[in-house]
Amino acid sequence: MNIEQLTEFFGWCLVINIAVMMLSAIAIIIFKEPISAIHSRLTGVEKSNLPSLYFQYLGNYKIAIFVLSLVPYLALKIMVQ
Repeated sequence: MNIEQLTEFFGWCLVINIAVMMLSAIAIIIFKEPISAIHSRLTGVEKSNLPSLYFQYLGNYKIAIFVLSLVPYLALKIMVQ
């Protein structure tokens, strides 16, 4: 595998991860009540605690995207030039 292939791989990882994060955020916003009810029943967490957990999940996922997809992609882009 060469640098160009790795760059393309991390670029697509970045695109897919951002799409998943956006879809998750939109689903949480639009379907807040049904999702909260399902998650509350599945996990036993109070419905009042779920919004902060959703916020924490999205924040942690965003940090993971930056560290595991964006930074390697940018580093490879700099190396290729």
